[in-house]
Amino acid sequence: MIRFIEDPAERRKISRYILESLREWFEVDESREGYIEGSADWPFWAYFEGDACEGFLCLKETGDKTMELAVMGVLKTSHRKGIGRRLFAAARDYASQKGYEFIQVKTVRSGMYDDYDITNAFYRSLGFKELEVLEDYWDEANPCQIYVMSLKSAVNTIASRHSYRGTYSPDPVPEDDLLTIARAGIDAPSGCNKQTTDVIIVNDPDTLSKIKEIIDPPVARTAPAMIIVLTRRINAYRDRCFAIQDYSAAIENMLLAIVELGYQSCWYEGHITDEDRICDRIASILNVPDEYDVVCLLPVGRAVEDFHAPSKKPVTERVKFNSWS
Repeated sequence: MIRFIEDPAERRKISRYILESLREWFEVDESREGYIEGSADWPFWAYFEGDACEGFLCLKETGDKTMELAVMGVLKTSHRKGIGRRLFAAARDYASQKGYEFIQVKTVRSGMYDDYDITNAFYRSLGFKELEVLEDYWDEANPCQIYVMSLKSAVNTIASRHSYRGTYSPDPVPEDDLLTIARAGIDAPSGCNKQTTDVIIVNDPDTLSKIKEIIDPPVARTAPAMIIVLTRRINAYRDRCFAIQDYSAAIENMLLAIVELGYQSCWYEGHITDEDRICDRIASILNVPDEYDVVCLLPVGRAVEDFHAPSKKPVTERVKFNSWS
């Protein structure tokens, strides 16, 4: 499992243990000690198998909108197990949630050493792109390759979106942002273009309070805004209706737009459409016409609690080429 490490002494202990086992990459004593000391002050993630630490990663701020992957190490006996990818996913999520727009990383240019060629291939596989090479940043024998990744690309927004069920900041969400999110929803594909999905933006405090009071068990009590998703059954052809597919695509679009704009949310559907039909009571509060059903609510706001990526199965377990086998 991945843990965010707070204690500076534990950070130093972990980084020393890992880096001293990786002298092929961290052979210069002064440089290695610099990483160990710096790691005490940087956001720090470690991977544990039981009580044994097998790898860690640190970020550091290098600009108002940029974080750097300052140092990362995984025990050689634990290579090829997806640990590095999981550590980076947690760090990328953190940077995105904190409002950073880029992550950069420095390494030795490909073609110089076999070990660093493996490192370069790993960074490229994560989605980093070559920015430039600084020939004399370190020395002639170690030309510095700088890679960069945008946290605002569609692929990275998808990767960094996770359900947030924590406390929200009370700061109101600007109406322009709420309209951008709603527009992303109605821009989603719709079966035969029947456009079966509509939304209601709720940012009036009194209306929000009425909705929150009827949701039991309670959710999103601190959210400063909500988007209520409506659907209506319109057959696309013959007796085929794609309303479920339509509103699912709209919701996912809005969830991605919410993260892109620096907010967080969670898809609440079953919670309000169960047998107690809280959705119908929400519809009554909002004067929703009878031909529409309320199917989902999306809280919108800035997160005040840190949260990290859930563990995902390796891609190779879930993605196949050409056949299951």
